[in-house]
Amino acid sequence: MSKLPSLFIALTLAAAAASPAFGGKFGLGREATPEEIAGWDIDVRPDGQGLPAGKGTVAEGEEIFQTYCAVCHGEFGEGIDRWPALAGGRDSLKNDRPDKTVGSFWPYATTIFDYIRRAMPFGNAQSLSPDEIYALTAYILYLNDITKDPEFELNQANLPSVKMPNAGNFYDDDRETAEKQFWNKDPCMKDCKKTVEILGRARLLDVTPESKTSPRVD
Repeated sequence: MSKLPSLFIALTLAAAAASPAFGGKFGLGREATPEEIAGWDIDVRPDGQGLPAGKGTVAEGEEIFQTYCAVCHGEFGEGIDRWPALAGGRDSLKNDRPDKTVGSFWPYATTIFDYIRRAMPFGNAQSLSPDEIYALTAYILYLNDITKDPEFELNQANLPSVKMPNAGNFYDDDRETAEKQFWNKDPCMKDCKKTVEILGRARLLDVTPESKTSPRVD
């Protein structure tokens, strides 16, 4: 039998015994510089904290949208193929198949800026300037009739004050009180006689290729 596993274990234990306690410094790498931290610290809160200085109008955003976004999201935010729609769906959330767009579902306008800033355009994330992102956010708000002025200018001061249509329908998780009557400290674990009732079925998504045309997997 090879002695390598035993030697590896012995060396590992010796290194662990000689190393400092967890939570201390290990002498590896270096501390991140303020500039490096700033490169990651780009989140924007609902109250606007984290928004950079900048501004952009709806009209400017339309031009940028057609250049970078329309290929996936459509010229008017309607969505292309299976790419998500950004506009429409107002008052559809109670339907069997609601349209959860920016205008119909999202609670905060600052989330639009935050998401575009960190993730868009697809394939070239974080390539847009703050002014371009403000303009795109203004245009998406315009597509959803949240602002109706094509010359409306959005900036770090007025973005947090934009009220989204569905903002009032979000609430803290209250299952601890609202569903407490369903809790059972002694649940049935064997030979339970309750009838199973199917309340819903998975939505049919036609994404599985036919067997004759599906790619071969080796």
